[in-house]
Amino acid sequence: MADRTIRELITESHTTAKEKGWWENPERNIYEQIALMHSELSEALEELRAGYAPNTVRYDHTRAVTTPEGTELVKPEGFLAEIADLFIRASDTIGAYDLTESFLIVLTEKLRYNQHRPYRHGGKTA
Repeated sequence: MADRTIRELITESHTTAKEKGWWENPERNIYEQIALMHSELSEALEELRAGYAPNTVRYDHTRAVTTPEGTELVKPEGFLAEIADLFIRASDTIGAYDLTESFLIVLTEKLRYNQHRPYRHGGKTA
């Protein structure tokens, strides 16, 4: 999985969301998507506030699912799982609005730009 491209992850995130019915409502919009991304960040924060280390992954066996091949998949929970949900929601949004190509260009531009910014740019302390 680690060797998959960002493009592939965007496609999978949006395809899965469509298959699971999340885009059947024509009223769904980008504002709702942004709010859902905020909620994932809030859930990540709550994991830390609850005292879990950022690298702690817990598994909720009560919410396990079974693949067509019969493999049981247990739901991961924790800070990293919430950050993964954030990435999935962002990727779904990018895919839903056909922004993949533009996003990949802007991502590359932003990474390059950030490499050339001054140390602690913007006068912030942390």
